[in-house]
Amino acid sequence: MDGTALQSHATPMPMAADAPIGIFDSGIGGLSVLRHVRIALPQEKLLYFADSGYAPYGDKNEQQIVDRSLAVAGFLIEAGIKALVVACNTATAAAIQAIREHWPQLIVIGIEPGLKPAAAQSKSKIIGVLATRSTLSSKRFVQLREQVATNTGARFLSQACVGLVDQIEKGELLAATTARLVDQYVAPLIAQGADTLVLGCTHYPFVRTLIESAAHHAGLTTPIIIDTGEAVTRHLQRLLEERSLLCNTALAQGEMTAYTTASAATLENVFSKLLKMRPDIIQIAGKTPQ
Repeated sequence: MDGTALQSHATPMPMAADAPIGIFDSGIGGLSVLRHVRIALPQEKLLYFADSGYAPYGDKNEQQIVDRSLAVAGFLIEAGIKALVVACNTATAAAIQAIREHWPQLIVIGIEPGLKPAAAQSKSKIIGVLATRSTLSSKRFVQLREQVATNTGARFLSQACVGLVDQIEKGELLAATTARLVDQYVAPLIAQGADTLVLGCTHYPFVRTLIESAAHHAGLTTPIIIDTGEAVTRHLQRLLEERSLLCNTALAQGEMTAYTTASAATLENVFSKLLKMRPDIIQIAGKTPQ
C-alpha cells in the first residue's frame, strides 16, 4: 500500500448499492463497531482493515495519523467501497477532515467519544473519559468537550489509558496486567465523583467487564458506560438510506473480507474469539505508507 497513490477528489466514486462498506481501525478495536453494523445491516458486504502493524495510532503525532489514515482510506476506496466508517477515535480526531476533503462524494463516518449522551445520563454530572493521549489532546475533542460542558454543566475528567490498546491488541482481555491497568485508570475517576465512564476508544468495549469491575472496586456499584458503536451504525444506515445505497439483495448475509498489516492468523483468531466470525483475511505487505 503506497501512501503516494491516493486517489484525488476528482476520482469518480462508486454509487452502487451492492458495493461494500469499508471499516478501518488502527487494529482490532473497530470490530466493536463492525459487530453493530453486522447486526443492523446483515445483507451488506463489509471490508475491514486492521492496521495492527502500525498500532497504536494514539502514540503517533497528528501528521503521521493523517498520512496513515489517508493511505488506508485510499486502499479501501480502490477496493470499491460505497461508504467508509473510521472506526477509530484517534483517526477520527486527527484525520476525518482530510479524508472528507480528499473524497467529498463518499459517505465518511467517524467516531468520537460520546460526551453528549454521557452528560444526558449522568446524575452527578461528573464524567470520566477513557481514551488515548492523542484523542484527548486533539482540537476536535477539546472543542467537543468545551461545547458539551458549556451546554450541559457537565464536568469531564480525561484519562489517557497508555498501554491499554497494546494489551487488547495482544488478546490479553482478562489478563492480570490488563486488569491492573484498567484499575489504575478508572479508580481516580470514581474517586473524583464520576458516575459515568465514556469509552473513548473502540478497543475499550472489549474490556468493558474489567472497566465495570474496576468501577465497582472503587466504590461505584452501577457505573453508566457509554459506547458509541451503536449510534455510529444508526447514522451509517440513515445516510445509506438517504442516498438509496442500502443493499437490497436477497442474500441472508453479505460477504466479509478483512485486511491486516500484521498477522493474518492473529486477526483470524480475534474474529473467531470475539465475534464468532470467520471472514476471508488478507495480509497486506508494507506497514507504512511511502
